[in-house]
Amino acid sequence: MPARHLNVGRIGEDAAAAHLEAKGLKVLERNVALGRLELDLVCEDANTLVFVEVKTRAEGSLGTPADGLTAQKRARLLRAAQGYLSKHDLWQRPCRFDFVSVLVRGGQVTSIEHVEDALRADEQPGKRTSGWQPW
Repeated sequence: MPARHLNVGRIGEDAAAAHLEAKGLKVLERNVALGRLELDLVCEDANTLVFVEVKTRAEGSLGTPADGLTAQKRARLLRAAQGYLSKHDLWQRPCRFDFVSVLVRGGQVTSIEHVEDALRADEQPGKRTSGWQPW
């Protein structure tokens, strides 16, 4: 039997994927591993590639799902997205980073929130950007 946090994470990720699809996004890939980096969901919204970080918390958890989106985590997401774009030669595609927050109680999703453009590389200290890419 998988650990409880893995079950909660799977419930949240499944709910996030269904929620995004209901909003018209197409889920291209899930749990993309790039070395030691990972992207939870890679989606498409019209012509825009969307990298989605999903954070799920169960009842009794300390903090909110958004608390898990630390500066270190944001830096890892940027590196993962850069690796994905390089691997698939997609650097010319417009892209963005979204965040989905999921709360679970008793194995059931009680709340889900989708934040578009939740992360931009130009918010990172020492990073500069121009144009439509988030870096």
